Amino acid sequence: MKWEAVDFDNNVFTIRHTITRVNGTLHKSDRTKNKSSYGDMPIPLIIRQSLKNVYHEQMQNKLLQPNDYVDEGYIFTHADGRIILPNYASGRFTKLLKRNGLPHIRFHDLRHSAAGFLRHLGFDMKDIQTWLRHGDIGTTMNIYINLNMEAKNNIADNLNDAFKNLVDNLVDIPL
Repeated sequence: MKWEAVDFDNNVFTIRHTITRVNGTLHKSDRTKNKSSYGDMPIPLIIRQSLKNVYHEQMQNKLLQPNDYVDEGYIFTHADGRIILPNYASGRFTKLLKRNGLPHIRFHDLRHSAAGFLRHLGFDMKDIQTWLRHGDIGTTMNIYINLNMEAKNNIADNLNDAFKNLVDNLVDIPL
């Protein structure tokens, strides 16, 4: 993400730039994977404050390293301004899991957890699709939302109540 994508006045950021690493080569693009990936997203207040802190830290680093600071306008950088590589978060996440004795999952799997958590909070599928920026609601429903046992039990209980109500209200019909 670049700073130009952050609009503090309107409290949004625009996803419009990507960096990928293929065979050791960085590819920077002002395009997203697909049309639905591009767009404005609100900035939660806790993230807004963190972004402001990062911005002020970068400004201090620029002043301290006027000849050595690499300024390409990116948010996630090292102290000298060089961008943090795309796989950095994944690698750190793997180390965090291992250090805490947790089972390995891919960093990307957190999107699945977020989708399930949003569903648990009561958000409807269309809202979750929009938040995750999926072009097709089928992707959200079929890949990202997995019904947990509690949700399955809730469905079973509701079906049981509906069938019981139906049976209780049946009139004896002679054959």
